[in-house]
Order: sequence, then C-alpha cells, then structure tokens
Amino acid sequence: MPQGTLYILSAPSGAGKTSLLQALREQDGDLQVSISHTTRAIRPGETDGVHYHFISHEQFLHMVEAGEFLEHAEVFGNFYGTAEATVRSQLERGDLVLEIDWQGARQVRQRFSEAVSIFILPPDPESLRERLDARGQDSEEIIQRRMQKAVNEMSHYAEFDYLVINDIFDAALAELDCIVRSQRLRRDRQVEQYGDRIRELLES
Repeated sequence: MPQGTLYILSAPSGAGKTSLLQALREQDGDLQVSISHTTRAIRPGETDGVHYHFISHEQFLHMVEAGEFLEHAEVFGNFYGTAEATVRSQLERGDLVLEIDWQGARQVRQRFSEAVSIFILPPDPESLRERLDARGQDSEEIIQRRMQKAVNEMSHYAEFDYLVINDIFDAALAELDCIVRSQRLRRDRQVEQYGDRIRELLES
C-alpha cells in the first residue's frame, strides 16, 4: 500500500472545520484522523487510544524533552500534542488528517514539508459572529474577544496550500473531497500503487 498523504486542516473557531472533517470522513472511509496526546482528564464516553492518548503531565513533559512531538501546546492548563511516531505509523496505513491550529501547522511543516495544508474560512464577518455566538448567552465583550482571536488566526491563511470558503456546507465539503482525490491521483502515488500495471503496458 502506498505511503499516505499527511493533510493539515486549520481554521478559526466558528468556521465549521470539525463538522466538515466529520462529514468528509463519513464519505471517505480511507481517511484517518490523527490521535493526539493530552494531559486532560478523560471524559465520559471517551476511550483512551481512540479519542486521545491520555497521559500524565510528567509523561507529556518527558516526551517534549525527548523531541517526540511534531507540535504541542498548552490550552487552559492542559497539554495537547501530536507525536511524530504516531503520525508516521498512521501514514503507513493511508491518508491522515491533522486538525490543528496555524501555529501547530507551522511546527508540523518543519518535519513534514510534503504535507498538504488546507485552511477553512467563514464566508463573511456576519456569519462568523453568528457562529461564535451560537449559544446567544455570551456578553458583547466575550464575543468581541472571540472575533479578534479569529481575525488573528485568519491572517495566517497565506501559509497554507489550499483555501476553502465554508459558505454552503455541501460545496465546501465537495471542495475538500476534490483536494483529497487530486492528491491520490498524483503521478508518484499512482506509480507506487500501479507500477506493475504500468510496466506491463509499456512492455506490451
């Protein structure tokens, strides 16, 4: 089986990235999602090794010191990271998606320059604001902070290979699917998978 392609999927909060990825996986059974390590407590319904690799702070810091993470960050007092060994193991089984922010994407590209990066944008500021205020219970100050953070995140779109505007959900999903399919049709992957057939054709 050919080595899989590593995809990096990033977006500001409210762009619909997680929903798009879930829908893409439902229609593409060959697409894997990376399993991160975290120090936060396991939640009801979660399974170690399926949703996350749950480890202690001490284990996490040891992995950081050993340089085992492609990217890692601290979020609200808990650590999250993507282990290089885990990524390489999953890539041996096929295509893999890392759902990470622009900072993590920058770290990953340092070791996986061949990774295909995709950035998701909302269609307009009004739609973004509505999504960030979906609960309708937050103060104007909190919403403004979220908007400012989203604008900062969106300013890094130029660091990515592909840009998808999530205006009409099904259209954005189709565009993501096209990116994945086009990568699978690259000459090097086709030769790796169908080399024997190509040789037979050339020798006929």
